[in-house]
Amino acid sequence: MTLDEIVGLLPDAVVDGEKLQTIRNIVCDSRQVTEGTLFICLPGVKTDGHDYIGQAFQAGAVAAVVEREVQLPGNMTRIKVADTRKAMQAIVPYFFGFPGRKLRMIGVTGTNGKTTTTYLLRDILRCAGYKVGVIGTIQTLIAERVLPVKNTTPDVVELQSILAQMVDADIDYVVMEVSSHALALNRIAGCEFDVGIFTNMTQDHLDFHGTFENYLKAKARLFQLLSSTDSLKAGKTAVVNLDDAAAGAILQSSHCPTITYAVKETAADLQAVRTDIRASGSSITVQGPFGHLDIKLQITGMFNVYNVLGAVGAALAEKVRPEIIQKALEQFKSVPGRFELVDEGQPYSVIVDYAHTPDGLENILKTAQQIAQRRIIVVFGCGGDRDRTKRPIMGGLAAEYGDVVLATSDNPRSEDPYAILDEIEVGIKNKLQSDKIYEKIPDRRQAIKRALELAQKDDIVVIAGKGHETYQILKDQTIHFDDREIARKYIREMIG
Repeated sequence: MTLDEIVGLLPDAVVDGEKLQTIRNIVCDSRQVTEGTLFICLPGVKTDGHDYIGQAFQAGAVAAVVEREVQLPGNMTRIKVADTRKAMQAIVPYFFGFPGRKLRMIGVTGTNGKTTTTYLLRDILRCAGYKVGVIGTIQTLIAERVLPVKNTTPDVVELQSILAQMVDADIDYVVMEVSSHALALNRIAGCEFDVGIFTNMTQDHLDFHGTFENYLKAKARLFQLLSSTDSLKAGKTAVVNLDDAAAGAILQSSHCPTITYAVKETAADLQAVRTDIRASGSSITVQGPFGHLDIKLQITGMFNVYNVLGAVGAALAEKVRPEIIQKALEQFKSVPGRFELVDEGQPYSVIVDYAHTPDGLENILKTAQQIAQRRIIVVFGCGGDRDRTKRPIMGGLAAEYGDVVLATSDNPRSEDPYAILDEIEVGIKNKLQSDKIYEKIPDRRQAIKRALELAQKDDIVVIAGKGHETYQILKDQTIHFDDREIARKYIREMIG
């Protein structure tokens, strides 16, 4: 489309240069510029897009959206606006043809459970005969095609590009993790969701949101958007965990039909009236408008019961038959890095999980406690440059549920790993009993090795915090690091 057509969406823009030229691409990363690109200059914490206009021009950019006075090279057209981020949110969905209005979109938000819920829903919808895309923490899936990810929810340009590719691939549904950052920064601009799922609300990301109230407001925004009067699509549904303390605030934010789910609250539309949690899996009976559904799951943990209920609610909202839901759930095996077993024939269990919040850690340790025959050995850390207030809380939980606690590094980023461990240690010492073992081992590889050296027959080793991640972010570099690979290597060496 022409630049003139795009500029028409920015009523306050001041244009200096040619407006009738053809725009073939829009990006906010100068490394992604191709011939005929409109380059949006975003000011950031560490870098400023305005500093890369020259590189963008050399790579083929023909125009730039700016928010401060800058000289543009050659015959590059300048579009001056008050806020380039808001301008991006206005023009990018339009440029890609509003793909989020052409797909059925299911958004999953909450502190924990987003990834597993999206994968459960993917399998249910596929079982019902639909082509499904997934956007989330682990990867982006366009049917079977896999794309790597940088953020749980991509930025506006990347997200709209992915959705446009899904439209081209004839995808019916996109199931998407919607993070609080994405909602607060409006990365989901131009998307129209058909179903919103609220999993739970516990402490996380206070480094970004400042207060728990702001964090909750960000999550609630998905449900405000879901029931917006500007909606073009019909059949909106909010699916809400009624057992969570924040359920009331989420329900107040939503003005469309709702499906509530719970284990404890009997007023919920969907309730797990029977649960049997075992090491090898779990069995649940779900009661709902359809009657009772007995489901034998290959995944375990009470936290997964909630994930299943959320997925069931969304599937019912989209008119998937109960027998198809049951079939898909009983075939579902696991999600990478979510209570993932590492089995090399060792006489003890090793579980790798992404749990990186107090609630997430407590959930997996409670499940480990339910299935443990002997000791629980916990390896965990807390990320650097992130919410510091959760560090002693997580330390206390590890000491409360674990028999052996090995505090180590997660992704320390720019922080001193020893300083992070000191903050974790405060919580550990508050809960540590005399019969428990506690060690601080900054090197995560050595901490995993130490845990496996200590492990005896029928113990459970829980390696928490990184889950599916295949990297570790250090102060000056990002290295390859996979908890599962490292555990397998040491187990093989130890058992010969």
